[in-house]
Amino acid sequence: MRFLSASITTLLLVCSLAIAAAQDTAIVLTGKEAARVVPTTYYFEGLSAPTQMRNSAAARFGSKRYVIAGLVDTSGYSTEVRAKYQGFFITDSPITVGGKDLGTGAYGFGFSDDGKFNVFDVGGNAVMSTGATKDTALRRPRPLMMLKEKDGVRLYAERSYVLIAAK
Repeated sequence: MRFLSASITTLLLVCSLAIAAAQDTAIVLTGKEAARVVPTTYYFEGLSAPTQMRNSAAARFGSKRYVIAGLVDTSGYSTEVRAKYQGFFITDSPITVGGKDLGTGAYGFGFSDDGKFNVFDVGGNAVMSTGATKDTALRRPRPLMMLKEKDGVRLYAERSYVLIAAK
């Protein structure tokens, strides 16, 4: 009886751990699934800009947690805004980006020439900055994409990327 009780407890613990791990597993969305979650326009610093749908990406962590990024047409923005802002970055749950915590929210982002990934609130105020990595082995860089990684997803802008992980 004691052995049976210990076996059941161990089985329940293993199942609980497996369920918890599955909730944070990242899946990069494609096609219609991605199109359903990517917004067609985005507001930043008092202006709304259309999303470049071909240069957008989304990932799902578990069954209901999303991270969405996309480049926008910034032609209507000032030179100053265009220099720091490439697109939008939305997360509906806390995550880590490049090892740094980022809370739930909608943000602007940009990869800078000094090798940083910078995140701004919709008013244009800096929220966080983290180092980006150059992937020289990437065969066909795209303006923006996400690729599955063991511990999350990589968000790329050309060859520069940051690792995004569930928190």
